[in-house]
Amino acid sequence: MFSGGTAVFSQELFVSTEPASNMPARSIAAKLNTEFVQPGSDNIQVRLSPEIQLGLHKNLMLHTATGFSDMYSSGLRWESVRLYAQYRFLSKDDVQKHFRMAAFAKAAYSRSNSPFDEINLGGDQSGIQGGIIATHLLHKLALSTTLSLLQSLDEKPEALIEAPSNSALGYTFSAGYLLLPRIYKNYKQTNFNIYAELTGQQSLDKKQSFIDLAPAVQFIFNSRSKLSIGYRFQLSGSMNRMAETAWMISFDTLFLNALKK
Repeated sequence: MFSGGTAVFSQELFVSTEPASNMPARSIAAKLNTEFVQPGSDNIQVRLSPEIQLGLHKNLMLHTATGFSDMYSSGLRWESVRLYAQYRFLSKDDVQKHFRMAAFAKAAYSRSNSPFDEINLGGDQSGIQGGIIATHLLHKLALSTTLSLLQSLDEKPEALIEAPSNSALGYTFSAGYLLLPRIYKNYKQTNFNIYAELTGQQSLDKKQSFIDLAPAVQFIFNSRSKLSIGYRFQLSGSMNRMAETAWMISFDTLFLNALKK
């Protein structure tokens, strides 16, 4: 896979977070993300999120996505829409290693009006988010960290005595390692990557927080298509959340030079 004329090693394609490296310029990607949660002893609930990603420039990309779920209803229904933009402002590249930084912003609308304190712009709440990403690639190991501010724009559900948290500090730390192939011969080889990602939030208007660990595996085919399977579970926390565990499966494929100059 290439970005701006330089190789992007696949272990940097994190499962739960975005790296500071953008997708290739003038490319389009289509993605379907599926999340499964089981709140308490209830039945398993699902969220489907189709997404279109645009590489407008080597330093700028846009994502737009919508969501369908049964997490706040008795059956699957349309739930949300969101827009994500990322601008890479720093690149220090060398052979098989680089350091990059990017700024990002996200806006989301959800009809669900979540009663939970966790701010999740992937479908639970309407809101905005902005932050900074730093990613370091060292041959087969990729490390990345994110720091952001999240603001919920939901109104307080009338049935609640206490309003949920409406602002939080978000942070992540991600590590990815390329296991296979051991030696790169060409970009048609199937890649197998493993990941461990820490994600957390600290409420700014309440004394509540959580930290999750999300291990995952990933297969990349022909440097164009990606299958990711991950599991998230809470390490510690005091925040009111829909579920402390979740399974995630996603598949996306990339179309190079799909946009005109």
